[in-house]
Amino acid sequence: MNEHSFIYIFMSKPLSPEKYTQIIEAAEKLIAEVGFGGLSMQKVANRAGIAAGTIYRYFTDKEHLLRQVRKHVAHRIADAIQHGLDADMSIKQKHRTICLNIWNLNESNTSVISNRAQYESLPTLGDKSIQSLEKQLFSQVHQILDQGKQQGFIKPLDNETLMHLSFSPIVMMLTKQRQGILSIQDSIDDIINASWDAIITH
Repeated sequence: MNEHSFIYIFMSKPLSPEKYTQIIEAAEKLIAEVGFGGLSMQKVANRAGIAAGTIYRYFTDKEHLLRQVRKHVAHRIADAIQHGLDADMSIKQKHRTICLNIWNLNESNTSVISNRAQYESLPTLGDKSIQSLEKQLFSQVHQILDQGKQQGFIKPLDNETLMHLSFSPIVMMLTKQRQGILSIQDSIDDIINASWDAIITH
């Protein structure tokens, strides 16, 4: 078997969904530990327990990998924070459910929250396809805000602004609590009420 035959057989092997997830999760853990600056394809391969060359069968380069990690994280966050929303709830009850879900997500998996903030700061990832996907993933949140605006008791701002006014401060405070700068564990109800107050009309 010559070199070209070996390469053909190697490249023609079907890609493994399990290995793909393994790489994504390894990259996410590394980002939480060393940030984007310390991330390399070699380090991801080492953490995933695969050969360095294998990773390029799944991702063309580091930016491609980061895009896929961001999508992976977005799916997990969307599922987590929209969990338990019910059509019979009032908009305020839905808002509270989202806030509690954000709180619980931080308690169960802090790297998801911290990584999300890092992904959003990357200008190379701010493309329209990812923004469109994330709008679809968080469709229930958008529907809640749209409904509140139509009924006249949520401020007539774009949804991204409303989410940053209402939910981003909670994420920031949870990050500060994790760093030992704030202690907000006993203030959850007051913080949720303030989060609601930030987006309603007065």
